[in-house]
Amino acid sequence: MIISRPLQRVSRSERGLSLVELMISITLGLLIVAALVTVFSNVSKSRSELERGSEQLENGRAAIEVLSEDLQLAGFYGEVNVTGTPTALPDPCSTDPLVWADAMPVHVQGFDQGAGAPTCMPASTIANTDILTLRRTKACVAGTAGCDAVVAGQAYVQASTCSTPGTPYVIGLSGTANFNLTAINCTTAAGLRRYVVNTYFLSSDNGSGVAVPTLKRLEFNGAAFTETPLVEGIERIEFEYGVDTDGNGTPDVYKASPATPEEWGNVVTIKIYALARSIDPSPGYIDTKTYTLGNDAAGLPVTAGPFNNSYRRHVFNGVVRLINPSGRRESQ
Repeated sequence: MIISRPLQRVSRSERGLSLVELMISITLGLLIVAALVTVFSNVSKSRSELERGSEQLENGRAAIEVLSEDLQLAGFYGEVNVTGTPTALPDPCSTDPLVWADAMPVHVQGFDQGAGAPTCMPASTIANTDILTLRRTKACVAGTAGCDAVVAGQAYVQASTCSTPGTPYVIGLSGTANFNLTAINCTTAAGLRRYVVNTYFLSSDNGSGVAVPTLKRLEFNGAAFTETPLVEGIERIEFEYGVDTDGNGTPDVYKASPATPEEWGNVVTIKIYALARSIDPSPGYIDTKTYTLGNDAAGLPVTAGPFNNSYRRHVFNGVVRLINPSGRRESQ
């Protein structure tokens, strides 16, 4: 006897994928993954560019701010009434107290395009860019709250506020100079203010062995100079000096390089131009721009570029009033 069984049909949902369907699914998946990778890559590139741009902006602004803060104190010597004009421009590298005293009226001194640069400048100094030296004392009296104690071998200025005629001030090294001047009561020893000579320049390295243009400061410590990195990515810096010719405390003319000690002593404002560069290159970008940074000694625009490389750049500028020399003139 033959027993017949009904045929069982497999439903479509139970048969699985055909080869064609599998290939289509894989292709669609790859397309989705490729789209996600592209989106992620674009977002990553945009984020990197945004970080480079933010870093560049921060560095440019920081350079202007660092210079401005120090320049606003240029020519501050506490109770000393600075008078006279040296017969020749002083040497910013001098360790001779007699030269320091002679140089005090020259509160700022620049070297246009690096011409005649001080002999103590480091070998890493970038050529053909400005160098600026400023002179002052610290705003606080050594040993008082919030101020460093007197250090042997450091340079200090002591001013007499006693009404009895005598030596108005002494400048020299602690431990060597005879700081014997008195305060207003003519009995108590007058305080000492540390003498400061800061020279700003651009270096081809960041102080850690990395070849990045960097704004640095050469700080005088009484017998030698200390090199301090300040802001990375500053590729060019230029200054214009506002000279007061009529004695009212406001600039009458701007010069890239005042010629005489008297003109330097009459500088009351400074224009700063800083060309900031991104630390890292931007893939696919070529910088073909030309940048203007003020005027040179002949009154012609100072330009930089095109660099034709992949670094992004921007020019930052500011004007700083030298409060101490301009203020003394306004009060006369």
